Amino acid sequence: MASLELKVPPPAVAVLVALAMWELARLAPLAGAPSFRTAVALALAALGAVSSVSGAIAFRKAKTTKNPMKPQAASSLVVGGIYKLTRNPMYLGLSLVLLGWAVFLWSAWALPGPVVFIAYISRFQIAPEERVLAARFGTEYASYKARVRRWL
Repeated sequence: MASLELKVPPPAVAVLVALAMWELARLAPLAGAPSFRTAVALALAALGAVSSVSGAIAFRKAKTTKNPMKPQAASSLVVGGIYKLTRNPMYLGLSLVLLGWAVFLWSAWALPGPVVFIAYISRFQIAPEERVLAARFGTEYASYKARVRRWL
C-alpha cells in the first residue's frame, strides 16, 4: 500500500471521488430534495474554495513549494494565516467541496464520498507529508502539530 503514497495529486483524487459520487447518486436519488439544497451546496463549496486558496496563498507568500507530491522540497514551515486553524487547509477545502457536491447530488450513495476522500488523503498524502516535515523541521514541526489540529 505504501506504493500509493504521494503518487496521485490530491485534486485528481477529489475529481475521481466526485465522479464516483455522481455515478452512484444516479442509482438512487433521494426524493423530495429540500429547496435550500443548492444554497447549502454552494456555501460548502465556497467555504472549501476559500480554505484551499488561503492555503495556497500562504505557501506562495512563504515562497515554498505547493507541490503535494514533493513535500521534501519545502523550504519553510508555514504556520501563519489559515495554518493557525488547520494543518491541511487545501485538503480540508477539497473535502468541503466534495461535501457540497454530496448535498447537491442529494443521494445517500454520494455521502460516503467525502469520507473516502478524507481516508485516502489522510493515509496516502498527509501521513507521508507529516513524516517528511517531522524529519525536515524537527521540534518546530512537533510544536506546530501539538498546537494545530490536522483537519479542524
